[in-house]
Amino acid sequence: MDCERTVMRRHVNKSIAPVIVAICLIGYYIVGAITLAKLDVSNIIKSIAIAISVIITVVTVMVLVERINEIKRGEEDDLSKY
Repeated sequence: MDCERTVMRRHVNKSIAPVIVAICLIGYYIVGAITLAKLDVSNIIKSIAIAISVIITVVTVMVLVERINEIKRGEEDDLSKY
Protein backbone atom coordinates (compact mmCIF):
# COMPACT_ATOMS: atom_id res chain seq x y z
CA MET A 1 0.00 0.00 0.00
CA ASP A 2 2.76 2.40 0.95
CA CYS A 3 4.73 1.47 -2.16
CA GLU A 4 1.75 2.33 -4.39
CA ARG A 5 1.50 5.78 -2.82
CA THR A 6 5.20 6.39 -3.37
CA VAL A 7 4.90 5.40 -7.04
CA MET A 8 1.82 7.60 -7.52
CA ARG A 9 3.51 10.53 -5.81
CA ARG A 10 6.54 10.10 -8.08
CA HIS A 11 4.29 10.10 -11.17
CA VAL A 12 2.48 13.22 -10.00
CA ASN A 13 5.76 15.01 -9.28
CA LYS A 14 7.08 14.20 -12.76
CA SER A 15 3.82 15.36 -14.36
CA ILE A 16 3.86 18.83 -12.81
CA ALA A 17 6.31 20.45 -15.26
CA PRO A 18 4.56 19.25 -18.45
CA VAL A 19 1.20 20.41 -17.07
CA ILE A 20 2.57 23.87 -16.22
CA VAL A 21 4.18 24.24 -19.65
CA ALA A 22 0.96 23.14 -21.37
CA ILE A 23 -1.14 25.59 -19.33
CA CYS A 24 1.23 28.44 -20.22
CA LEU A 25 1.15 27.59 -23.93
CA ILE A 26 -2.61 27.18 -24.01
CA GLY A 27 -3.10 30.45 -22.15
CA TYR A 28 -0.73 32.24 -24.52
CA TYR A 29 -2.57 31.05 -27.62
CA ILE A 30 -6.02 31.69 -26.18
CA VAL A 31 -5.07 35.25 -25.20
CA GLY A 32 -3.55 35.71 -28.66
CA ALA A 33 -6.71 34.49 -30.36
CA ILE A 34 -8.90 36.76 -28.25
CA THR A 35 -6.64 39.73 -28.92
CA LEU A 36 -6.68 39.02 -32.65
CA ALA A 37 -10.46 38.74 -32.63
CA LYS A 38 -10.68 42.25 -31.20
CA LEU A 39 -8.27 43.84 -33.70
CA ASP A 40 -9.47 45.66 -36.77
CA VAL A 41 -8.11 43.35 -39.47
CA SER A 42 -9.79 41.40 -42.23
CA ASN A 43 -11.94 38.43 -41.31
CA ILE A 44 -9.79 36.07 -43.35
CA ILE A 45 -6.69 36.95 -41.33
CA LYS A 46 -8.65 36.63 -38.08
CA SER A 47 -10.03 33.25 -39.11
CA ILE A 48 -6.62 31.88 -40.11
CA ALA A 49 -4.93 33.15 -36.95
CA ILE A 50 -7.68 31.80 -34.68
CA ALA A 51 -7.65 28.45 -36.50
CA ILE A 52 -3.88 28.19 -36.01
CA SER A 53 -4.29 29.03 -32.32
CA VAL A 54 -6.97 26.38 -31.90
CA ILE A 55 -4.90 23.76 -33.73
CA ILE A 56 -1.83 24.47 -31.60
CA THR A 57 -3.96 24.32 -28.44
CA VAL A 58 -5.45 20.94 -29.42
CA VAL A 59 -2.01 19.55 -30.30
CA THR A 60 -0.61 20.80 -26.98
CA VAL A 61 -3.37 18.99 -25.06
CA MET A 62 -2.76 15.80 -27.06
CA VAL A 63 0.98 15.93 -26.38
CA LEU A 64 0.32 16.56 -22.68
CA VAL A 65 -1.96 13.52 -22.44
CA GLU A 66 0.61 11.40 -24.27
CA ARG A 67 3.40 12.59 -21.95
CA ILE A 68 1.38 11.85 -18.81
CA ASN A 69 0.65 8.36 -20.15
CA GLU A 70 4.38 7.85 -20.80
CA ILE A 71 5.16 8.85 -17.23
CA LYS A 72 2.53 6.43 -15.89
CA ARG A 73 4.04 3.61 -17.96
CA GLY A 74 7.48 4.38 -16.55
CA GLU A 75 8.99 5.97 -19.66
CA GLU A 76 10.19 9.08 -17.85
CA ASP A 77 13.35 9.43 -19.91
CA ASP A 78 12.02 9.04 -23.43
CA LEU A 79 14.95 10.96 -24.95
CA SER A 80 17.22 7.99 -24.26
CA LYS A 81 15.48 6.15 -27.11
CA TYR A 82 16.92 8.46 -29.73
